[in-house]
Amino acid sequence: MFELTELGNRLKEERLAKGLSLDDLQAATKIQKRYLAGIEEGNYSSMPGDFYVRAFIKQYCEAIGLNADEIFDTYKGDIPSPYQQDLPEQLSRVKSRKGLTDGGSRIFEILPKILVWVVVLGVFALIYYFVQQQNAGNDSSSADGDTKAPASIVGPDTNEKEDEQDDQPDAGKDEGEEESQQEEEPDEPETPAQEIAVVKTEGRNTSYDLNNAEKFELKVVSKGETWVSIKNGSGKTFFQGILAVGKPESEKTVDFSNEAEAVLVVGNTVDTDIFVNGQKLEYAVPPTDRVRQDITIRYNKGSE
Repeated sequence: MFELTELGNRLKEERLAKGLSLDDLQAATKIQKRYLAGIEEGNYSSMPGDFYVRAFIKQYCEAIGLNADEIFDTYKGDIPSPYQQDLPEQLSRVKSRKGLTDGGSRIFEILPKILVWVVVLGVFALIYYFVQQQNAGNDSSSADGDTKAPASIVGPDTNEKEDEQDDQPDAGKDEGEEESQQEEEPDEPETPAQEIAVVKTEGRNTSYDLNNAEKFELKVVSKGETWVSIKNGSGKTFFQGILAVGKPESEKTVDFSNEAEAVLVVGNTVDTDIFVNGQKLEYAVPPTDRVRQDITIRYNKGSE
């Protein structure tokens, strides 16, 4: 069993004072009940990472009416720092840069020799090219001097063929009229491009309209680790869980072509990309301002 921390006691007392249960808080924040209980008990080991600990605490505070920044300052000893996990990665980058520097110095030593050989080979190639061109010119001039133009013979049938062509003027006109008709055929109208328009933004809620689309294929891709819920307008769940790079599921694709709208809850918009029919959705609210966002996309089939 874990002992309650000062932060856990403060949050639990405030929740009880508001008359809220953990189930009520789960419905309001979309955070699993076991994570909310872990925050109150100081048990952060059950959560995906330090980043999620801070994000969940912030949403917990907002749900019960506390100032998250003041809570972080007051109880910073009970909350893990988001920068601790970045130190090994930064150290590995420093080592890799040193390796690149050593390899680069060797390349600079060999580079002048390579350039010299390239210049020498280029000079020989130019000389060979000009020699071949000169020989080809001499051969063609000698061949032209020996060639004689053949004598032309005009027979008695030439005038008869000209008379036949004069007697059929309509054939050329018909062909010209057909060509002009083909050129004047109108081009087919262009299909309007797909449009994703922002309809309304309020707090962490944003509504979009999908217009001029023959289908509605939704893809959610994680660039790190994120919690995602995907439903339709009637509340039917298509996916709910964590998408993470390196784990069995790092992205999720759902076909909403037969649905009126898609409803998404994204727990970490900083590390989450959303695509609609291959087109990347731009967040109306910057992810740095709202880590967790609720997004609704309405599919307007009649606007094609």
